[in-house]
Amino acid sequence: MNLTIDIMYKAILEKDTRFEGLFFTAVKTTGIFCRPSCTARKPKLENVEFLKTSKECILKGYRACKVCNPLNTINEMPVEFQHIVKEFSENPTIKFKDYDLKQKGIEPSQIRRWFLKNHGITFQAYQRLFRINAAFKKIQSGDSITHTAYDAGFESLSGFADSFKNIFGVSPKNGKHQTIIDFTRIETPLGTMLVCATIQGICLLEFADRKMLETELKSIAKLLNATIIQGNNKHFDRLKLELIEYFNGKRKTFSVPLHTPGSDFQNKVWNALQQIAYGQTKSYKDQAIAIGSPESVRAVANANGMNRISILIPCHRVIGSDGQLTGYGGGLWRKKYLLELEEKNNSN
Repeated sequence: MNLTIDIMYKAILEKDTRFEGLFFTAVKTTGIFCRPSCTARKPKLENVEFLKTSKECILKGYRACKVCNPLNTINEMPVEFQHIVKEFSENPTIKFKDYDLKQKGIEPSQIRRWFLKNHGITFQAYQRLFRINAAFKKIQSGDSITHTAYDAGFESLSGFADSFKNIFGVSPKNGKHQTIIDFTRIETPLGTMLVCATIQGICLLEFADRKMLETELKSIAKLLNATIIQGNNKHFDRLKLELIEYFNGKRKTFSVPLHTPGSDFQNKVWNALQQIAYGQTKSYKDQAIAIGSPESVRAVANANGMNRISILIPCHRVIGSDGQLTGYGGGLWRKKYLLELEEKNNSN
């Protein structure tokens, strides 16, 4: 569809939800931006500019509308899908076929499209992947390969072995010696974030569009001699809750455990980052002094850049010595948003 100004203006007048995610309405007279479906009073056409992303809106100085909350995720999993995924996560041996989904009031094509759009695979493929990942963990915990294969719904050991090797690159027998890093996605007001966690804690939290993300994933897998798989981890629910509270201005510190493989110097820098108070900023020079190495400004900056855990290890609170915003892996517009969020809530 060619989104002309007339089409977009008609969409906001009709509060048309079909246009969610395609554009935002920025109102020049009030300085706020809204979703197409916002229920607030509609501005005149001459007072509106249509922007493609929330990033553009923020960079132009617009504030998020309090009526429609345009920074809240629009791709969050529908509640009825959440129930299915929760049931499946608790018992990966369940196989939800189209008939089963219809019995629960879910149209199979609908959940298939949602998973394709948000995860790049169909729901059936997601089930198969989750099931083999759960099998991986069972083998590691000492369960027999034969028992695990049939529990996972495979009719033959050879079929299970082939699927296992295709995903993990090793046979089920060798999988016993592999470390696991669990992987999931979390939706936030600033976009999708990818999360990795081990038994010890969160080891990666990055925005999905970060340019170095693939390199970071390979790095963390190599550092921990591990395989990254999509699956549950005891730290994910706690992280999601704490991030929601943070973005709502109700949390200033995080308690979810972290796992930060790296050099002693890097960990010293990352620990210093966590000492920068909510709503405050420091320069790289301040940070170098804080770790007792005032001449190591450049090394400190490099270590900051190697931080794989955004927000929780707040490298967004480090700015240039001249007070200007400097490099941030998630983009300077996100750094600006996070600092303004903390400044606003720190004064409340």
